[in-house]
Amino acid sequence: MKKVTINSVATYAGVSKKTVSRVLNNEPNVSPATREKVLKVFKELDYTPNPIARGLARNRSFIIGCLYDNPSKSYITRVQSGALEACHKHNYNLLIHPCELRGEALIANIENLLMTSRLDGLVLTPPFSDSIELIEFLKKKNVNYARVASAIEDDESISVRSNDEQGAFEITEHLIELGHSHIAFIKGHPDHSATEQRFSGYQRALSAHNLTFDDTLVAEGNFSYHSGADSAKAILDINPRPSAVFASNDYMAAAVLKLATQRQLKVPEDISIAGFDNAPIARHIWPGLTTIAQPVEEMTRQAVELLIEQIGGAQVQVRQTTLEAKLITRESTSKP
Repeated sequence: MKKVTINSVATYAGVSKKTVSRVLNNEPNVSPATREKVLKVFKELDYTPNPIARGLARNRSFIIGCLYDNPSKSYITRVQSGALEACHKHNYNLLIHPCELRGEALIANIENLLMTSRLDGLVLTPPFSDSIELIEFLKKKNVNYARVASAIEDDESISVRSNDEQGAFEITEHLIELGHSHIAFIKGHPDHSATEQRFSGYQRALSAHNLTFDDTLVAEGNFSYHSGADSAKAILDINPRPSAVFASNDYMAAAVLKLATQRQLKVPEDISIAGFDNAPIARHIWPGLTTIAQPVEEMTRQAVELLIEQIGGAQVQVRQTTLEAKLITRESTSKP
């Protein structure tokens, strides 16, 4: 069998080669009917575009890079899921690049990545989405990029985030409305903007309900399970013990739940525990964790969609998007 080419598709569909190319690259100026006809031919002929030839013809690699540094494997899996969905839709490939570097070492690492991989664009996840130094470098090099879950207001670049501050407010208010007034809080990684947003939401809820903020009820975590366990030890040793704990992510909350159970405390009868993110662990442990569902997959999918539009030369109309964070109540919280 002869290899199916773009010319074969054009002939079979009765359209020009240029039209097939536009459909392939999801470009405008193609009517819905024509686009549907060409896509149908793709399927009928089992056409697979040659990525090398396609890249050479358009002077692109058709590869998006995703930069991350996060201790939560679940978070990264969800980021990848959203990014891959958008990439597959537009016939792009995704390169995942873990990076723990900061400062000059980070810039050197990214410069080398761009030189060796010929990426068409970068998706920045926390904490890199808030790195002024990295953003300025990418602008200077004219690199297309999009930011996920960033607190930086920048109308010049694509940014998709959720309202973490409001989500933290709502889950703290949920605990207060249940009757809790002695609520401990575990902060996240200091380099992540979400840490301060969630802490701010916690403080705002206390203030809104005329509860005094007590810094002795605040523990320092870094979004990892182990940091949650260390924080839990300090919190559960407080006298009098808090009646509720709100941890900045579900893995730290799960660590609190485990330690509380080891100390023969009943959850939620003796102590209520809440998390953030709605990671799989929140549903898989018992009691299930009350949490905030952060739309990580959708944030990343939208960021990559907009990035690919920008790479293709389109004028992205809405660059700053904020998605809703939703409260999910489960069995780990109740009246004190």
